[in-house]
This record gives sequence, C-alpha cells and structure tokens, in this order.
Amino acid sequence: MTRIRSFISGVGSYLPARTVTNEELAKTVDTSDEWIQQRVGIKERHIAAEGEFTSDLATAAARAALDNAGLTIEDIDLIVVATTTPDYTFPAAATLVQMKLGMNHGFAFDIQAVCSGFVYAVTTADSYIKNGLAKRALVIGAETFSRLLDWTDRTTCVLFGDGAGAVVMERIDLADDEAERGVIASALRSDGKHWDKLYVDGGPSTTGTTGHVHMQGPEVFRHAVGKITDVVYATLEQSGHSVDDLDWFVPHQANRRIIEGAGNKLGLPPEKVIITVDRHANTSAASVPLALGVAVADGRIKEGDLVMLEAMGGGFTWGASLIRW
Repeated sequence: MTRIRSFISGVGSYLPARTVTNEELAKTVDTSDEWIQQRVGIKERHIAAEGEFTSDLATAAARAALDNAGLTIEDIDLIVVATTTPDYTFPAAATLVQMKLGMNHGFAFDIQAVCSGFVYAVTTADSYIKNGLAKRALVIGAETFSRLLDWTDRTTCVLFGDGAGAVVMERIDLADDEAERGVIASALRSDGKHWDKLYVDGGPSTTGTTGHVHMQGPEVFRHAVGKITDVVYATLEQSGHSVDDLDWFVPHQANRRIIEGAGNKLGLPPEKVIITVDRHANTSAASVPLALGVAVADGRIKEGDLVMLEAMGGGFTWGASLIRW
C-alpha cells in the first residue's frame, strides 16, 4: 500500500524594483516611520511599476520556483493563482500566467480568498493532486494591492505592498513504512458576517469600479489572534502533532503585533516564527509564499522540517496547512 501526498519541490519569489519607505510616505500623508513601526512593524514595501501587472509578478515568481525545482513548464499540468488584484475581471490571472509561461496544456484558475488565498490554493492543489487530477502544480500568490489603495488614507495606505511568491507542488507515493512528507493536514474557515470589517468598496456588479480598501483595524485585530490559533490547533489535531513538534511557523504578514500575539498564544518561541512584514508589508495572498521563500533561501527551513502555514483575510477567511518539508 502507498499513500499519495503532495510535496513542495521548489519555491520562488518576485518583488517589484521600487521600494517605498515609511519616510517617503510621510512626505505625502500624515504619518511617520515611528508611528508605522510601533503599530504594525512595517519599514518598507515594494510597489509595482506602471505597466507591471499581477500576472507579470506571478509569472516571474513561477519561473523562479520552476528553476528552484529543476523543472520546466512542460512538467506542470495545473496552475492556481491566489489573488485579489487580477489583471482583468476575466480571464483569470492564472490563464495569463499560463500563456506567458508558454504552457498550452493542463488547466489554470484563480482563487479569491484575499490574504488567505495562498493557503486556500495550497489546500486546493493538494486535493487535486491526491485525487489524480494533476501530478505537478504551480501554486502562486500574487498581488498589486497598491492599486486598491487610497493614498490619502493613512490608516490603510501604509499597510500594503506588491509582490508574488510561488511553489511547485508534486505528487509523491509514500510506502506505509516511509516517513511522512508534504502536505499533512489543512483547515479552512470563513465567516461572511464580518465582510464589512475589511473590504473594497467597488466591484463589477455593484459600482462598476475597482474601489478602495476599507478596514476596521481594531475589529480585525480583535478577531485575528483567536482565528489564527483556531485553525492551527485544528490542523495539528488532524495530524496528531502538537505545537512543540513545529520547527517553523509561517504566518500571514499583516501586522507584527498580530504575529507575535498568535505566537505567544500558541506558546511558540519567537525564533520559530518567520517575520518579513518589516520589509514587504502586507502583500495579501503573496505574503505567506514570500515569507516562505525568504526562510527557504536563507537556510532556516530545510528538508525534514515541520512547517505550519497560516493566514487570515477579508471575508473573513482563514486557514492553515501543515507541511513536512
């Protein structure tokens, strides 16, 4: 007997060239580096160039992940892009990435779960692989979130940035006596009654415009830590593991205080928590794969490590995925 699992064989990232510091923002909006760092822990963020689209960021990250895995696009049969900021209302950004990578086989689609999108996408690709619908998948989180911002609103414009991260997920058949590898367990949640606590005031069927981000910051903060720990514990319970077994916690990078609060509630030592919000800001669906990419590239996450991914976003949506690297 064998067990079908999906494991991550490659990781890639892309950040736009332009970096915007807190000091630069303070020249145009009533804020300061000290104010931003004290409240959310952000020092800088990357902003996409004019004419640089979400599919461009996603394609660059995908190429990097393929190179890291030692594969070509011919080896891929599924592309899933998690994004809130697609190039167009339709077609899906994933199909544009498929075109830009020169792939004319397989299938591609988007997932929209805002900041939880990448965790949702990993869980979806894992299900497709385990059910025989794909052998290798490119799973991408990509955002040009800066295009949803009101740059005169200091409560939101300082929080977000642009970027993309990608992983290659592959099928592996494990014998019963082989050690666990790949995606072990996942938990996904949503609760639509909280939609107006974090949303964009535009859309094709409402205003016909893109709209801007609106957020009830204290309310989001109040819910975040509890919901994060909820899905982490649910995922651990499914797997038979405990918090003590975790080597790394890779959370959504929205707010350093939320990350630290969740880590404390879980009883995780700070040195096991990956934090990149200071240099990337909140890149929504791209934040988890970007943080993952940093920790893999610098050697912290290595083969055999037990890694917990977690995110929470507008909707509310939230989820976690436990992976044996």
